[in-house]
Amino acid sequence: MKKMAEKRNHWISLSHGKYSEIPSEKDFFFIVKASDHVVCHFYSKNWAYKIILIDKHLSILAKRHIETRFVKIHADKSPFLAERLKIIILPMFALIKNAKVDDYVVGFDELGGTDEFSTEDLEKRFAKAHVIFFEGESSLNPSRSSTQTRRSVRQSESHDSLDSD
Repeated sequence: MKKMAEKRNHWISLSHGKYSEIPSEKDFFFIVKASDHVVCHFYSKNWAYKIILIDKHLSILAKRHIETRFVKIHADKSPFLAERLKIIILPMFALIKNAKVDDYVVGFDELGGTDEFSTEDLEKRFAKAHVIFFEGESSLNPSRSSTQTRRSVRQSESHDSLDSD
């Protein structure tokens, strides 16, 4: 538990636990090198409604998944990054592990093809890329997942246990 508390304090010192804007391309590289897991939202002011929607979801996830740094950067003001990371369609999420872009979420196609996706949908997609730690049900509803995973000492993983008579 002590190691986990130290990790948590380290993450907080790196601004994990909140969703923030990266002011410049130069800062992007410092942030990515400092944190093992980063979700970076590339946006444009042309999509104001969608920015508000995405900001809401990412703010919630940033608080729930302190192990990952959640940031956004203005794509139009970051031409080097946009070209290097092939940012063509917005919104786009770069899912970064160990200072390397490991996966992308492009537009809303993977989230049901509409901007009416839930925070849980986005959370599941990030978990699929292993950029957040996620077990079972959504961490947004921890009471459901914790009750399903509790087991008694005598209960086995398989249903054909000898103790089940």
